[in-house]
Amino acid sequence: MTPDELKDWLESDASKETGQAKDDGSGESIGHESGRKIVAILEKNPSEDVDQYDEDDIAHMRKVVSYCKRHLAQEEEKASQDANSKSYKSLKNWGHDAQK
Repeated sequence: MTPDELKDWLESDASKETGQAKDDGSGESIGHESGRKIVAILEKNPSEDVDQYDEDDIAHMRKVVSYCKRHLAQEEEKASQDANSKSYKSLKNWGHDAQK
């Protein structure tokens, strides 16, 4: 997803209502927070110059890849076929549109 696509998705009610809530009482899900971090990483380095990423950026993106890989192994068929499924919405919060 592009940063703009992800930002638009993160503003939707469906995005905000999906995923496991963080432990801080904010009501935000872990995936929604991850999506915000992804947007920030992509916007600060639009040229995708590897040398411009810091250790925190790389660590977060590794976490994103790991989550998406694990989730797709379990739920890819459902996520790719049903845009209303929790799997689809959760993956989208993590920056992956399973229907593209």
